[in-house]
Amino acid sequence: MRVIKDFINIRILTAVLLPFIFSDSNAQEGEIEQAILHHGKTIRDAFSNGDIQKIKSLHHPEVIKALGYNDLKIGRDEVIDGLIGTLQAFDLEFIENVVESILTRENIAIEQTRFTIKGTPKNGGDPFIFKGRTMVTYTRYEESPTGWATIREIIQPATE
Repeated sequence: MRVIKDFINIRILTAVLLPFIFSDSNAQEGEIEQAILHHGKTIRDAFSNGDIQKIKSLHHPEVIKALGYNDLKIGRDEVIDGLIGTLQAFDLEFIENVVESILTRENIAIEQTRFTIKGTPKNGGDPFIFKGRTMVTYTRYEESPTGWATIREIIQPATE
C-alpha cells in the first residue's frame, strides 16, 4: 500500500512541476533567441556603418568563416583583415535579412538566415546585389558587447 501511495504522490508531483520545468526552459530559449536577433541587428548595423572595431568585437577570436568554397578564414584577425578592403571600397547595406531558424542550446545558438546585401562602390560605379544564405554558430562570449560572438559561419551564395 505504501508503494502505491508513493507512486501516486510522485505522479502528482510530476504533473504539477513538469509544466514549470518546460516553461522555464522555453522562456530561456526565447530570451536567447531575442539576444541572437539583437546580435544580428548589431552586426548588420556595424557592417552598414563600416565599423571594423564593432565587427571585431562581435566575433570570437577562434572564429572560422567559410565565405565561399575556396575562401576559408581562420581566426578573427584573418576575418577582419579580409573585411577591411571590402569596407574601404564599398558601402554595404542589408536590404533583406530573413531568419529562417534559430536553434539554442545553453551557451550555443545556431541561426540560419537568407540575406540580400547591396554594395555601392565608394569611388563611383554601379552597385551590386549579393544574395545568399548563412548558417552562423554563436557562443556566449563575455568580451562581446552583446554577450554573444560568432564562432563559425558558412555562407552559401544564391545561384538564381
